[in-house]
Amino acid sequence: MSDLEIEALKLSLQVALAAVGFSLPIAILVAWVLARKTFPGKSFLDGFVHLPLILPPVVVGYVLLVGLGRNGIVGSFLFDTFGLTFAFTWKGAAVAAAVMAFPLMVRAIRLSLESVDQGLEQAARTLGANPLRVFATVTLPLASPGILTGAILGFARSLGEFGATITFVSNIPGETRTLPIALYTLTQIPGGEAGAFRLVVISVIVAFAALLVSEMMARRLKSRLGG
Repeated sequence: MSDLEIEALKLSLQVALAAVGFSLPIAILVAWVLARKTFPGKSFLDGFVHLPLILPPVVVGYVLLVGLGRNGIVGSFLFDTFGLTFAFTWKGAAVAAAVMAFPLMVRAIRLSLESVDQGLEQAARTLGANPLRVFATVTLPLASPGILTGAILGFARSLGEFGATITFVSNIPGETRTLPIALYTLTQIPGGEAGAFRLVVISVIVAFAALLVSEMMARRLKSRLGG
């Protein structure tokens, strides 16, 4: 592997891990609200959460650029107040990946939460546990297979994110050139076919390994919970 390929692989792993770490707690909260609460506008929230699944990724990237760019509505505030900038940085790539992976995570976690027997939660409350303790000691452990599945699906999706990333943070070597962007770059370079093929193989192996690990760990958790 060339330095470009190794650099792209390391950056992709960094971006994917940061994307999942940032969005997983929010995904759990949103999934719980959608699974357990009834309120006006719930259908709108559900549709908004899943919007990145059906929008062209370039549209998502442009919205992020307008909102989080140096002169954007939110981006200018973050830069002036905290000195934070996301556009054209690896942190922006993580944000773009998190946004695109978020619906998959929410969906998997929501399905798992909906399968949790609410009678067990009610029993814990009758024994004196407060809602937060019930959530932490009963709901989350029982929903852990779905949470794990959502996290690994989000990780795999983040590894493959291209459209929103290149629109929001461009193609900067060592900063935002992730595996998909590096693959695209190599296809535009004469003689880059061998490197592009290696990146394809690496992408398939990493994504497939993530799915296999997700399945094995979810089965192990289910067997433990069943026992």
